[in-house]
Amino acid sequence: MKSSTDQLPPRIVTRDQWLLARQQHLAREKEFTHLRDQLSRERRELPWVKVDQSYVFETPSGPRTLGDLFAGRSQLITYHFMFGADWEEGCRGCSYVADHFDGLIAHLNARDVSLVAVSKAPLATLQKFQSRMGWKFPWVSSQANDFNRDYQVSWTPEEIAAGKVCYNYGMREVPMEEMPGLSVFVRNAAGEIFHTYSTYSRGLDLLLGAYNYMDLVPKGRDEASLEHAMSWVRHHDRYETAVG
Repeated sequence: MKSSTDQLPPRIVTRDQWLLARQQHLAREKEFTHLRDQLSRERRELPWVKVDQSYVFETPSGPRTLGDLFAGRSQLITYHFMFGADWEEGCRGCSYVADHFDGLIAHLNARDVSLVAVSKAPLATLQKFQSRMGWKFPWVSSQANDFNRDYQVSWTPEEIAAGKVCYNYGMREVPMEEMPGLSVFVRNAAGEIFHTYSTYSRGLDLLLGAYNYMDLVPKGRDEASLEHAMSWVRHHDRYETAVG
């Protein structure tokens, strides 16, 4: 998507005027940073729920439990990647999120955190799409268990047709049988696993580093005139096709 910054309303000032405006905005940025720090502390202080279900996932190394996905670490982030059992390719929005994963893995691992994507599609389908996209992050199939269902990102066609389902902590209509989300787990020394946090919808914005870059430039995300916020997003190997 291309458009000219000439369409933006000009506000040309002197350097001194710009510096004053920037200092005023810096005060607001610092206020936001401190509020974000407080919110992060409160998030970490949320209570935990013990995971009693026994989930087994299909992985490139064979069947693995939820505990195995920790890979010897005490903290696990699972990204609920929208990829239905009969889909040929993954969701464009989730692929946009996943494009950020590979560069993070080593840094997360160094801080006792594992990151795994989980989808309903069969492992062979996930692997084919992962190869096409050039990704290396761990990705497992929950086709044989209710993991994505239990964490409220997957429903049956009958449930969707019946009306509202529970998503993002409320009953609402959703457009399809799969929706995105992220869930966090911790494992103690005794091997017990606890669910500590899940987020959905706009809560996933934090995962999108590209959006944070766009928020720095004059046009921002430039999505106001679109049918929906991420309708411009393509699989990263399809942008040339989209504009050509």
